[in-house]
Amino acid sequence: MQETKSTCPYCGVGCGVIIESTGTQITGVRGDPTHPANFGRLCTKGSTLHLTATSPVTLQTRLLHPLQRAQRNEAALPVTWDAALTLAADRFAHTIAQHGPDAVGFYVSGQLLTEDYYVFNKLAKGLIGTNNIDTNSRLCMSSAVAGYKQTLGADAPPACYDDVNHAQCLFIVGSNAAWAHPILFRRIEDARAANPGMKVIVADPRRTDTAGMADLFLPIQPGSDVMLFNGMLHIMLWEGWVDTAYIAAHTTGFDDLKALVRDATPERVAQTCGISVADLTTAAKWFATSKATLSLYCQGLNQSSSGTAKNATLINLHLATAQIGKPGAGPFSLTGQPNAMGGREVGGLANLLSAHRDLANPQHRAEVAALWGVADVPSKPGKTAVEMFQAAADGEIKAVWIACTNPAQSMPDQATVRRALQRAEFVVVQEAFATAATCAFADLLLPATTWGEKTGTVTNSERRISRVRTAVPAPGLARHDWAIAVQFAHQLEARLRPGAPTLFPYATDAADMGAEAVWKEHRESTRGRDLDITGLSWEMLEAQGPQQWPLEDGTTTGKARLYEDGVFPTADGRARFAAHAWQPTAEPRESRYPFSLTTGRLRDQWHGMTRTGTLGRLFGHVAEPSLQMHPQDMERRKLASSDLVHVTSKRGSIVVPVQADTTLGLSQVFMAMHWGSEFLSGVSSTGERLAGVNALTTSAFCPTSKQPELKHAAVKVLKAELPWTLLAIAWLPAEGALAAREALSALMAQFAFASSVPFSNNTPLDEPGRERTGVLLRAAAHEAPPDALIAQIEALLGMSGADTLRYADKKRGQRRAARLARQGDNTTLEGIVLAGDTSAEGWLKTLLQEELPAQTYGRLLLVPGAKAPVAVQSRGKPVCTCFNVTDAAITAQLAHCHGTDDDRLAQLQGQLRCGTNCGSCVPELKRMVRSTGPLASKPLAQAVI
Repeated sequence: MQETKSTCPYCGVGCGVIIESTGTQITGVRGDPTHPANFGRLCTKGSTLHLTATSPVTLQTRLLHPLQRAQRNEAALPVTWDAALTLAADRFAHTIAQHGPDAVGFYVSGQLLTEDYYVFNKLAKGLIGTNNIDTNSRLCMSSAVAGYKQTLGADAPPACYDDVNHAQCLFIVGSNAAWAHPILFRRIEDARAANPGMKVIVADPRRTDTAGMADLFLPIQPGSDVMLFNGMLHIMLWEGWVDTAYIAAHTTGFDDLKALVRDATPERVAQTCGISVADLTTAAKWFATSKATLSLYCQGLNQSSSGTAKNATLINLHLATAQIGKPGAGPFSLTGQPNAMGGREVGGLANLLSAHRDLANPQHRAEVAALWGVADVPSKPGKTAVEMFQAAADGEIKAVWIACTNPAQSMPDQATVRRALQRAEFVVVQEAFATAATCAFADLLLPATTWGEKTGTVTNSERRISRVRTAVPAPGLARHDWAIAVQFAHQLEARLRPGAPTLFPYATDAADMGAEAVWKEHRESTRGRDLDITGLSWEMLEAQGPQQWPLEDGTTTGKARLYEDGVFPTADGRARFAAHAWQPTAEPRESRYPFSLTTGRLRDQWHGMTRTGTLGRLFGHVAEPSLQMHPQDMERRKLASSDLVHVTSKRGSIVVPVQADTTLGLSQVFMAMHWGSEFLSGVSSTGERLAGVNALTTSAFCPTSKQPELKHAAVKVLKAELPWTLLAIAWLPAEGALAAREALSALMAQFAFASSVPFSNNTPLDEPGRERTGVLLRAAAHEAPPDALIAQIEALLGMSGADTLRYADKKRGQRRAARLARQGDNTTLEGIVLAGDTSAEGWLKTLLQEELPAQTYGRLLLVPGAKAPVAVQSRGKPVCTCFNVTDAAITAQLAHCHGTDDDRLAQLQGQLRCGTNCGSCVPELKRMVRSTGPLASKPLAQAVI
């Protein structure tokens, strides 16, 4: 067995991992105990990385050779790499010659390595001469970038992870770190245990698991963050809690801000935000008077039409109280993707250049042009993510190159995005996974390497650069992303600048050597800049491990914290206060659309689920798509949990089950960002197939950062009257599960509502070899579909043979099928289709998924109605994915636990092992402990939140 150090490909915490491999197969993964981001810990997603890399289902999703579609909507057929790159170069060169360089665009990803990013940026801006290159980081971090630059002068988070150990007040706003950044949240839990006097404030429209640890929870209205921050500053000024000496010595613009926040009176702020004056005052006092206040924030601030203002006004609080430049203090934006920071470093955005240079600065353009060996870099700003797809939909951009991202799932306003992909004359998708929704729109598909196969560097949220190393060879004909871009560039150079020396002198046939050469060029671009890494080398990363920037030539270590001397990277060395008045959301609630829709992450899933969505066990915690709504709102609309509802915005409508959720405020609904057309489908009244949650979201964006307001859309919710329902669920051979799901997905559009997800028997991680793969299809319609469609579904689930029992009642539009199989000494239910009457779902699904003996049931499996002929006890919903511990088991065990909440948690973990591996479920375990403890019966106002 071989061991290789690398990093996790999920959130921006940047956890170190050790990959175990044998030959060409990854066989295991564990946290790297020497990596300073995680010290050996991994979350649910990280601890199952090896399964997503090697499971038979995942292997079937891989794109293994170049594919070309001769015509749209036809099957893509294999071509050679030479043919694929020649075609791409010819089409791009023709488009550039006919319509100019701005007729092409590149949309890349925060999951690329820094070297990948650098080459794509040079390809677009240096060779082609267009700034039309943007990234899905625009959807998650561009407001944080703009906020830092507007106030502190540079896109440089001033704090580090170790600051949670020194903070006396922690202000978490717009971030459910317990789910989105679970390893950092583990560090926060440890810091809180070591320092019980630490005050924790959480501001969020939802009472998330992160809010469960708060001393003060502020359930603010969506989009009211700027009002909250200005109101806190108003109180700080009134009470004399600002640091006037620091303001005078190190900042400018405070007088304008003082005048602005004069109107943010406590009463007005409380009314706008939906909180009490007392809680507002407490938040201001704890923030300002603490010896060290650290703010942690993420998409709740960034994904907004006021995103830059939200970031800047929060930073205002740190500058006004001198809570910056010292241990435990500072504004710390949490990066959403593993290398969004690296992309920002190389200028991989439409308005940036390498090493934090600005496109609008002539000197900066000249410096980059000289480095690259080109006459100039275009000065016209490129199209940002939303603008790029709008331009393609309008016919302005003719050719689009998409790498390592899935805009047909993740972009807002999916109707426009899909129109863009259909109208574009040439679409290239460079991707590792053939199942990404965007692949269906590609004229040319190029297979790329992915986690465990790549080599290069990434930078995490705390400015720490880590090496990514190859553990196994690339499968099939897959190539590294940077190498594909270089080989395409070589072909394009022959057409655009024949006879000239190449701009891309990197060895694509020697991966490590070529990637290092790209990185060294990037390193040189940082000389003298705020992120200077000229003192860093690959040898240092190998010998000493991950390093933080800046790390200038002649130094041996980077800086953990920035601005300790009060000097900022601005023209006068002073930070700048930003005076922003509160603005409502781009799409406020109104009578026709009375609900605020918020989107966000699930604990065990990642973005569009192209990787995590192949693993059934990661669907245990949240099994199927749903809309969360406050029980009182449901009662007013006569809705029950699992009822189907139409969720409609001004852009589209989807049908989805509704679930009661007390963590939400009234007139608010929540749906996870992950549910796209791969898992959820429906048909509009015009017959158009809809595309998941982002059929609803708005493309309105912040005017400064151009980041779209994915966190808020106004919607209406109406009960869907779809009386005919279907449930089809079956265990399948692992090698056939993906094909079955894809075939079922193609049928989903024939129903008014349909969802299709994988599931598993959730065996503990330390009991490999017993896990099974299943597929679940749920659908609903106005009337029963043709029998042939149901028969097709049954056949796809392996239920067309003699081992299948059947029942049909054509008059009532009902039919059932049940497949049985011998498993050792027992006969088990292997598949079930309930059509027209799904009332027996509860016990039949339990019988199947728990693999309970079924030999005594026989034809009773086909009897209509909801009641089981023999009592069937469900094990409950998994809470701990690692050891398959369910909520029912936890509740039962808690009845026998005694002492304080900490004692009861320890007893629970000792008996059931839940929360003792990755720890992702610990916040939920603590919530369950609290709900059955001595405070559980007290009114909410008396309980410590």
